[in-house]
Amino acid sequence: MNAIKQRLLTDWHLVRIVRLGIGVMMLVMGIQARDWAMGLFSGFFLYQAITNTGCCGSGGCATPNNWKQTHTVPAPGESITEYEEIK
Repeated sequence: MNAIKQRLLTDWHLVRIVRLGIGVMMLVMGIQARDWAMGLFSGFFLYQAITNTGCCGSGGCATPNNWKQTHTVPAPGESITEYEEIK
């Protein structure tokens, strides 16, 4: 229970607040217009704001910060392939 509470109350940034605002605004508009499709679509934004996820999931689109942490050293006898960019 503490993990859920911590996730809801921490790490609020501009994008998360914007998602919450869009979700609430669309939910109110959907209720006023009696449009269930807009209400469901607002649920998408509210879910993202509450759980702090994006379209790709939690950090799914993030790139690794350090190359050495994400890549392993080749085994003995294997070589490292180097690439050269051609413009």
